[in-house]
Amino acid sequence: MAIALQLPGLAFAALILAAATSASSADALVTFVFGDSLTEVGNNNYMQYSLAKSNYPWYGVDYAGGQATGRFTNGRTIGDIISEKLGISSPPPYLSLSQNDDALLKGVNYASGGAGILNDTGLYFRLSFDDQINNFATTTQKIKSKIGEVAANKLCNEATYFIGIGSNDYVNNFLQPFLQDGQQYTHDEFMELLISTFDLQLSRLYQLGARKMIIHDLGPLGCIPSQRVKSKKGQCLTRVNQWIQEFNYKAQNLVASLNGRLPNAKLIFADTYPAVLDLIDNPTTYGKPKSLNSE
Repeated sequence: MAIALQLPGLAFAALILAAATSASSADALVTFVFGDSLTEVGNNNYMQYSLAKSNYPWYGVDYAGGQATGRFTNGRTIGDIISEKLGISSPPPYLSLSQNDDALLKGVNYASGGAGILNDTGLYFRLSFDDQINNFATTTQKIKSKIGEVAANKLCNEATYFIGIGSNDYVNNFLQPFLQDGQQYTHDEFMELLISTFDLQLSRLYQLGARKMIIHDLGPLGCIPSQRVKSKKGQCLTRVNQWIQEFNYKAQNLVASLNGRLPNAKLIFADTYPAVLDLIDNPTTYGKPKSLNSE
């Protein structure tokens, strides 16, 4: 049975990680991060031809030093906040490290803005989830060469893996009328393609040593600006949000299935959709102006 946690705030994300790790101290914590712009910390800056970069002055204004770091935010990512709560440094971007860097032993961030579950999502922007897994496979080999196979396997088995991926498969793929997937598939067909691909990817991470994985759900994408602009009144798109909820339901079932199929797997499904939607629907509760209703 999958563990599904509803999180009313970012602080609770740290509790998920803390519950998922058996490390006795902060020094022993190792985290590997996979995902898109929500968790990237600068990988795309090292990709010469990436069209998705956030190395501009208006990014990072609220981050330490006030400078752009490759994070797609004015401040910290959720991964940064979780790391702080756990008392560890935020894992560095994979592409910033040499293959013999000792930092590999403390955890790495593979996330890339524009990435998706499918390899054809954001093709000119990023490292896809498959690319990120391939990079992790390289990391495991380098760790083995440093500390030996037995110790490396133990490190990978005891590490915590934070995975947040899938938003771009909708926003920058299926919901784009000029791209093939949105024309070729019904939503049910597209969702099944995503879930079956995700199944193989998470299973491969398991084969590479991952045991404790936190799978982040998708937020209410029908409420982001690129979707609201399609509404005559700038409201959230109900149909898109319904699709996202259907995907999240399937993803949660996948997590339950993997926990049943993979020995010693401890996968957690982090259900943040309700909390994010509540922030949008009831902004005054959080000190924000009232938003528009969905349509």
